Amino acid sequence: MAKLAKGTWIVVTDSEKALFMRNLTDLQDPNFEVTGSEEQDNPSDREQSANRPGRKQDSGVQQRSAMDDTDWHELAKDRFAKDLSDLLYKEAHQGHFDKLIIVASPQVLGVLRDEMHSEVTSKIVAEIPKTLTNHPVGEIEKIVKDALEAA
Repeated sequence: MAKLAKGTWIVVTDSEKALFMRNLTDLQDPNFEVTGSEEQDNPSDREQSANRPGRKQDSGVQQRSAMDDTDWHELAKDRFAKDLSDLLYKEAHQGHFDKLIIVASPQVLGVLRDEMHSEVTSKIVAEIPKTLTNHPVGEIEKIVKDALEAA
């Protein structure tokens, strides 16, 4: 039950925004204070691409095939997760938190696990695979409490 102690940091993120909160109480009656947020402007891939996908000459006469273009939207999502892991490392290194709970979609959790420094991962007390970035803080408190009690 000590996973959600006073001072525990809670990061609620998806692939484009993150909400940073600190628990002011305990698991019995969580009270999250929003301490910051990060957001990335990530338009659709079509809006970010400069040109149509390239084409290449095939071996047959007058035959051409389309080539896959870079998916800039997906690259930006991965870059956001990497930037978030760098920010968490900086905060952990400066001693701003001892316990961390990450709430994110399974895909984002996977990218974060690959990118996070051991100094951050050693402070993680729980991971909750849910997308809650558009939920009100009161609802996030309830969902986190329920998930920790069920674990």
